[in-house]
Amino acid sequence: MQLQVSYAYDGSFAGFLTCVYESYARKEVPAAFSAPGDTQLSLYPEREIITSEDRGGRVFASLGNKISGDARRLVVYGFLTCLPDRELHLYAFIRLGYEAGPAVTRRLTDDRVAVLTNAVRHLMREVQLLKGFVRFSDCGGRLAGEIEPKNRVLPLLRGHFCGRFPAETFVLYDRTHREALFHRPGRTAILPVDTFHMDAPGSTERFYRDLWRRFYDTIAIEGRYNPKLRMTHMPKRYWGTMTEFQED
Repeated sequence: MQLQVSYAYDGSFAGFLTCVYESYARKEVPAAFSAPGDTQLSLYPEREIITSEDRGGRVFASLGNKISGDARRLVVYGFLTCLPDRELHLYAFIRLGYEAGPAVTRRLTDDRVAVLTNAVRHLMREVQLLKGFVRFSDCGGRLAGEIEPKNRVLPLLRGHFCGRFPAETFVLYDRTHREALFHRPGRTAILPVDTFHMDAPGSTERFYRDLWRRFYDTIAIEGRYNPKLRMTHMPKRYWGTMTEFQED
């Protein structure tokens, strides 16, 4: 009987791909995965997996070469989702992909594919919503904003906001995952940030915030007020970081 183990890794994508490499090299199927910050205790003995960029890179290349580019993209995006037991689902999909080849992404009736596809669909919807819901404030000549997403969206928002504000210096902080997108002309990085506090708004910033709220209230049509419809297009969980719902 094969020993069931839990793979403990550093939480990075390269680390997860290294886990995939080690599982095949050791001819074992991990029963669980754990990363720093996980609160759930594992009942299985742990095997520590040290991240190897080389081994992770070989797995990454094989996803495109042995399965397909679409399958590799699904794995990359799937790693950014808030799917419970994300690594187990990704691992099951990868194993199936190595067996089935390029056709694996079309097996939507297979739970190993459907669960991951639905999670990525949720991720992409959240990314699309946040492209319109992010609110930046002027903080001493720099722009700063905060979001509270369910998924790790910053890697997918990076291109959008850096493209919109290429000449600006700005920071976008993810409260959920405690990381921030930093940008200044010519340089961009996503870094872990334990604590983040925005400066108190100055008089000019307060003026524009008030102006935006008045504009938002003015264009509303009282006779067509429909809070349920508004929450469909603008989910309430995003309101906490949106200027039009805040009071200084």
